Amino acid sequence: MSITIRQLIDWKHQRRPIVALTAWDWSFARLLDAAGADLILVGDSLAMVALGHATTLPVTLDEMLHHAAAVRRGVERALVVCDLPFMSFQESSAQAIRSAGRALKEAGVQAVKLEGGHAAAAASVERLVEAGIPVMGHVGLTPQSVHRLGFRQQGKTPTAAERIAREASALAEAGAFAIVLEHIPSELAARITADISIPTIGIGAGTACDGQVLVTADLLGLSPRQPPFAKAYADLGAIVTRAVKDYAEDVRSRRFPDNGAIAPTSETGT
Repeated sequence: MSITIRQLIDWKHQRRPIVALTAWDWSFARLLDAAGADLILVGDSLAMVALGHATTLPVTLDEMLHHAAAVRRGVERALVVCDLPFMSFQESSAQAIRSAGRALKEAGVQAVKLEGGHAAAAASVERLVEAGIPVMGHVGLTPQSVHRLGFRQQGKTPTAAERIAREASALAEAGAFAIVLEHIPSELAARITADISIPTIGIGAGTACDGQVLVTADLLGLSPRQPPFAKAYADLGAIVTRAVKDYAEDVRSRRFPDNGAIAPTSETGT
């Protein structure tokens, strides 16, 4: 049975931690889903981990929907959320509704995520929810604001902490069903988690959040550079490199294919 937004909210009150990961294609999505991820985010981080960009800014809405549709085809159980990329919602609430509507209609995701908790972002969340589109918020370090904020921890001063807390409350009041808290002090994340009635999903925000999310490429050791708050649970980069080197060596020494390989057929043509 598919996980619902109502379940995520119930789990907050039951103190049942929410497991979230990112995905960008069918093959990884089906593995994450089968392994028990509760929420799969098609994050605009795919601009960096799948498309090779230096930041999340270049990825387009069409590219996000292409990847989100592939992820959705691989998922049976988890809730699938798609990021709205840079400049696909900031212009107006009407633009946000058009972009989010496409995500639900064309990619089949169950919800969207947008960055920021300022007044305009909260207003867009409210309009999206009124239109029947579930929304996840995102405050703290917001990668789409990299040129203004950098990739540094946010909320370290009292003034900055108060602003982030107000933004989280505004998003909850606007109707968001959950909020990502990225790279903020753990005490601030704990305070926000206690103050709002919807789940908080932390990434570099301490253990008090209602759930945790990681970029799957970081978790699997596929990223060339790890964020300071990430943890690699495997080193697939080294495993893949070793496997390809072994294959290349076998091909060059004519050990592959061996005598037990399947013979060529008319279908293969080779």
